Amino acid sequence: MNTEKTLVIIKPDAVQRGLVGEIVGRYEKKGLKIVGFKMMELKDAVLREHYAHVVDRPFFAELAQFMSSSPVVVVCLEGLNAVEVVRKISGTSADQFGTIRGDLSVSNQRNLVHSSDSLEMAEREVERFFASDSELFGYDKEEWRHVYAKSDQ
Repeated sequence: MNTEKTLVIIKPDAVQRGLVGEIVGRYEKKGLKIVGFKMMELKDAVLREHYAHVVDRPFFAELAQFMSSSPVVVVCLEGLNAVEVVRKISGTSADQFGTIRGDLSVSNQRNLVHSSDSLEMAEREVERFFASDSELFGYDKEEWRHVYAKSDQ
């Protein structure tokens, strides 16, 4: 099966509100496989690398302060079209009902999750947060025979 890996960061607001299980459950209910999962504190160097595209913007200091205000949970998910599927489940704004952000957040700034926006970005982000040889796990997910049709593969 030709699957993709993607990254989700469950942000400080979700950790503080006790939403980690519900958020992870939404991805699992869709049939995605967890291949990496850990709690960590985001240090300045990682934040500067991860948000390099906005590090010079006026809001970066507030963003970095927020992202380092509490531990986060980083999750590597795998599945068919995982990047796109995770983006759709996550949603883009607090008013997009039926998504994690739309159902569980009220702020477009404190929006609970980050998800990779492309396959190329997912590969870089997974590498940034997980040591593949010791922190990512490959295993058969028997459920996939019931989730995916042969024609989906």
